[in-house]
Amino acid sequence: MANKLKFSLKEIPLLFTVLWVVVFASALYFLDKSVIAFVGILFSIILVYYTKASKAVRMLVGAIILLVIIPLVAGDNRYYMEVASQVGIYVAMALGLNIVVGFAGLLDLGYVAFFASGAYAYAIFATAQANEFIPGHLFPLTGNWFWPFLIVGLIVAAIFGILLGLPVLRVKGDYLAIVTLGFGEIIRIIFNNLDKPINITNGPQGLTPIATPELFGIKMSTPFYFYFIILVVIAFIVLANIRFEHSRLGRAWIAVREDELAAQSMGISLLHTKLAAFATGASFAGVVGVIFAAKQTFIDPTSFTLMESFGILVMVILGGSGSIPGVILGAAFVTVLQVQLLKEFSNFLHSMQSSGLINLPTQLDPSKFQRLIFGLLLILVALFRPHGLIPAKRKKDDINAIKNSGYATEKTGILSKLTGSK
Repeated sequence: MANKLKFSLKEIPLLFTVLWVVVFASALYFLDKSVIAFVGILFSIILVYYTKASKAVRMLVGAIILLVIIPLVAGDNRYYMEVASQVGIYVAMALGLNIVVGFAGLLDLGYVAFFASGAYAYAIFATAQANEFIPGHLFPLTGNWFWPFLIVGLIVAAIFGILLGLPVLRVKGDYLAIVTLGFGEIIRIIFNNLDKPINITNGPQGLTPIATPELFGIKMSTPFYFYFIILVVIAFIVLANIRFEHSRLGRAWIAVREDELAAQSMGISLLHTKLAAFATGASFAGVVGVIFAAKQTFIDPTSFTLMESFGILVMVILGGSGSIPGVILGAAFVTVLQVQLLKEFSNFLHSMQSSGLINLPTQLDPSKFQRLIFGLLLILVALFRPHGLIPAKRKKDDINAIKNSGYATEKTGILSKLTGSK
């Protein structure tokens, strides 16, 4: 049954995908805050992935949906663009965690600490908070500094990733999860208490107002602009994931994930490989943290709780650990479920209750059962799709083509010396 379903998904006609996009794009344009229309246009990205067409055609159709159709039909609706921006932020976060968990097999429960480091790196200097410990009243920085701080956030988070990697090199499995969990909580507590004796983070009161991005005198303070910023960042992270996956370092990560002892016996340095995984995954979270701080214009330690790390890990496992399209699907699905579907369903039930059709106790509010629903989803995925919604695919080489190539018959090394060939 699973093979038939997989075959049918791969055989989706291009015409069907185009009609799907047209129908739901029209519904998104004419219907105000339609949940079904918005979910339908997001689901069209998955249809594009399974469409029977060349890779170039699928990439073109996907680019048109993301860069043209969604901004064109939903750009004037702040609600749609806000949800799309939130989806993009968590997709980028999940792709960063996928390097640590999916490629290197290192269970990281403190990933939100890197997200927080990037956010605070920008927020401290984009508000007047930096005047508390740097004389001269030079702050806040203008929104033009947002772009350089994307690099600053990347570097700061990478440093935090190395600091986390150093003490956990000797542990693995459950102990690794405990250490990373503690690291995430330590960072949150530090940010929460770093308001004395020198006030650096303003403690539990948070930082506001954080300067929004500016480019050529245009203030990018609306979700419409952040949608495109996040798309560019996601494209960069996806490209980096693809390049890393098939690189020498990526193969080293996979070898460490499968068997550390065997990888080490083959000459792979566990020290450098694990530190590279932590630093790379953390750097992407730092970039997203800068965007998050600029978008929210307010951050405090409660924005970076342990449950955020759990939520991102759920996205990776649900979509498919190590699978780039799977992680994107998992992050988008969980975010839409959390941000839109459950809240809209809760509002629908409240409207029916106010009209007297039903009597719903407050304890049964669907928006209060997010963690329960996530747990049930993970159980169902573990039972029926243990490798995720879109499992990771290993690159396979054609053995027959290798045997028939000129390199297979060429004698090298000691054989060339014995036969006298060069």
